[in-house]
Amino acid sequence: MKFKFYRETITTITEAAAEQILKLNQRLVKLTRSHCYAEALRLFTQINSLESVRPDHYTLSAAVTACANCRDVVFGTQLHASAIRSGLRAYPHVANPLLSLYAKAEDLKSVKWVFDEIENPDVYSWTTLLSACMKLGHVDYACDVFDKMPPKGSVAIWNAMITGCAENGSEEVAFSLFCEMHKMDVKHDNYSLASVLSLCSLEALGFGRQVHSLVIRTGFLGRASVVNALLTMYFNCRSVSDAFEVFEDAEENVVCDQITFNVMIDGLVSVGRDEEALRMFEGMQDACLRPTDLTFISVMSSCSAARVANHVHAQAIKLGFEAFTSVSNAAINMYSGCGDLQAAYLVFRILEEKDLITWNTMISTYAQVNNSELAILIYLQMQRVGEKPDEFTFGSLLASSVFIEIVQMVQALAYKNGLIFKIQVSNAMVSKYAKQGQMSLAYQTFQDINYKNLISWNAIISGFLFNGMVNEGLEQFHELLMSELRPDVYTLSIILSLCASISSLRDGKQVHSYILKFGLSHQMCLGNALITMYAKCGVLDWSVRVFDAMIEKDTVSWNALISAYAQHGQGKEAVDCFEAMQDLSSIKPDQATFTAVLSACSHAGLVVDGTRIFNSMISNYGFIPEIDHFSCIIDLLGRAGYLDEAETVINSKEIEAHPNIWWTLFSSCAAHGNLRLGRIVAGYLLETEQNNPSVYVLLASIYAAAGQWEEAANVRELMNRIREAKIPGCSWTNS
Repeated sequence: MKFKFYRETITTITEAAAEQILKLNQRLVKLTRSHCYAEALRLFTQINSLESVRPDHYTLSAAVTACANCRDVVFGTQLHASAIRSGLRAYPHVANPLLSLYAKAEDLKSVKWVFDEIENPDVYSWTTLLSACMKLGHVDYACDVFDKMPPKGSVAIWNAMITGCAENGSEEVAFSLFCEMHKMDVKHDNYSLASVLSLCSLEALGFGRQVHSLVIRTGFLGRASVVNALLTMYFNCRSVSDAFEVFEDAEENVVCDQITFNVMIDGLVSVGRDEEALRMFEGMQDACLRPTDLTFISVMSSCSAARVANHVHAQAIKLGFEAFTSVSNAAINMYSGCGDLQAAYLVFRILEEKDLITWNTMISTYAQVNNSELAILIYLQMQRVGEKPDEFTFGSLLASSVFIEIVQMVQALAYKNGLIFKIQVSNAMVSKYAKQGQMSLAYQTFQDINYKNLISWNAIISGFLFNGMVNEGLEQFHELLMSELRPDVYTLSIILSLCASISSLRDGKQVHSYILKFGLSHQMCLGNALITMYAKCGVLDWSVRVFDAMIEKDTVSWNALISAYAQHGQGKEAVDCFEAMQDLSSIKPDQATFTAVLSACSHAGLVVDGTRIFNSMISNYGFIPEIDHFSCIIDLLGRAGYLDEAETVINSKEIEAHPNIWWTLFSSCAAHGNLRLGRIVAGYLLETEQNNPSVYVLLASIYAAAGQWEEAANVRELMNRIREAKIPGCSWTNS
């Protein structure tokens, strides 16, 4: 009877303890699910100190989950030790949170250790292990584990692999896994579809279209995440019409969310369709979807008109985004692009929480207008508030520097802040010194760079080109070829310009061979540079051959060939090329095209063609002739003896007479002995060029050609008196 009483008493106590631990576990889980991790861990500590109850595997699981979510590795390690001592680590719901804890702590060794001790890993265990390996860059290990796994029927495991490969740049592996998943009849979900779509670039557009078909067949067009991934893919592939088609279907089926509109706005901005991006922004508001900070950042990058910029900024303020640093940074950039520096500075000034991007954006804004004083002033304010500069800061300061003293001051500041050895700063120093003609300083800075990148080499080579130091530029190119780096398209275009400037056919041919060897002949800019190089080296037929071999041509390509014909005196061929440009291609001539073809007509005496082309430039293309065009047409008419017509053109309202144009006409007057017009032109030139002796010489020649020897002698005498009236020079070296 006594034994029965004790047994009943123990049972009652055990049931009470079980009920108590159950209630405590429920409280613990509730706190963890409510993200109150610190409170959850405090409760676990209290439970562990109670004598009436003992934590069970559910208690331990909830506590480890809290540690994993708040990344408290120290507490988590103690719980792990407790699990080992109590034998509770065998439970999957204890082991899996431990896996998550070490994965979030990026402790792959501990992840593998915990996983190896799990007797029967479940889907969560495998997924956590694979995700941890992928996150830490161990792609090969993850693939090896995946291959040795038991039957892989869970989509979560496949998603971990596909997403991991995508994040690690292993696109081909991700595509292969996606195809294998499809063959094994593992049903895709929105995550696997979105992941693989995000990888599809222009080269994989065909594969992306196949996935799009799969999305339609499986009914996932009703998921916003998949729609957004499709939009991203089509914009990445520059297929805007496909993106619009997907968007319109999604809009019709009411699938669009804020992210959908954001993707459309950002995509349209990325392909330069700013007006459509703004209309999409209006459509988002019409759909009663509240714009996000990302919406405004994208929209602001599309605003180039001050009126629109003010409207967009006002809406951002109205919706409470004024205090968002990223939005204000975008607003500063927006106003800067619109040329409203006062508004840009006002946004900058009232923003309370400025970050490094804010300061850099404001410095860059002043740098773009070469206002070095205000750029430095902003930098000094930045220093006063304790914000540390980075390489972009000094790059912008250098871009704004006009005087060599400021460049040297910025260099000293870069030394002081320990950023002088940042490659971006060193490269900017090389470029700036070169642009200011300080090639010795530019070359010294270049030599001081320990690990030069291609930008470094391009900066010094282009600097030599800019300063007319051709041999030095070619020498550096040969040095580059001896290094581990390979020239890019920009490098080769610089070198071709160097070869063209000294008509070095031998070097130019070698560069052409290099272009062919490395499969760069499809690059349009290189084709254009080769046309110009061969023309300046006197090999016109090679210019034509390069042009004919080009798969794609732009306005520069046609202009280069027309100029090549003009340089070689083949005016008729230049005109034929100009006509072919209009008839055979969809490319429209620009101002430079007309300058080239008019110059060709002028040198070849093609008056009819030249006047027709000049008139078509105005009437058919709506261009306002510039000084170069007027010079060409005046030269063309003057050379052919149509001086009255040239006088009519130069006196027209459309032209503001420039000295160069008057000199062109003056030379024609001398060539054809037109005394009347020659005297008029001479009078104008003497007024504008303050008794230039060359005017007197040419005018005297015109008088002499007309047989008016006395007038010619008077002009020469007048010229001599003007020379004598000039203040004699003196040397300060002998005084």
